[in-house]
Amino acid sequence: MKIYTRRGDAGQTDLRNMDRVSKTNPRIEAYGTVDEVNAVVGTVRPTGYDDLDDYLGEVQNHLHVVQADFANPEPDDDDPVVREEHVEAVESWIDACDEELEPLESFILPGGSDVGAKLHQARAVCRRAERRAVAFADREDGVNETAIAYLNRLSDALFVFARLANQREGVTEESPTY
Repeated sequence: MKIYTRRGDAGQTDLRNMDRVSKTNPRIEAYGTVDEVNAVVGTVRPTGYDDLDDYLGEVQNHLHVVQADFANPEPDDDDPVVREEHVEAVESWIDACDEELEPLESFILPGGSDVGAKLHQARAVCRRAERRAVAFADREDGVNETAIAYLNRLSDALFVFARLANQREGVTEESPTY
């Protein structure tokens, strides 16, 4: 497969069904921002913690499913789409990590250890991806709402992962001063 095609030089790209759309199309913005989340998650691995590495590996695969889902306006039965089990997997990771964490009593500043800070960055980009997905869904019918729910839950998970990494690194959470 050749990396460049020159088909995108005029600001257009192909959807999965080969329809041509502008690179500023909300659909493209949505799955492009999901790609950014995946790239940031990739900068964190390996974390040095087997459980987080396993979760993040699954996250990267799930994010490819989200991208495929958003890129395909007419999915067939065998096409990759985000399903409720993807959301449930993320919820189970949150629950497992929460058991190890101290209860959260206030807002916290993003940052901490290198791993924690990168996970907070991934969380922030994931929230942006969710906003882009909602904007896409506001403009087009048939957007998989489960994919949007997945991004919402994933941003929660990335927050919990950041807290857990910081706790394991001995970093004290810092509350904002108002």
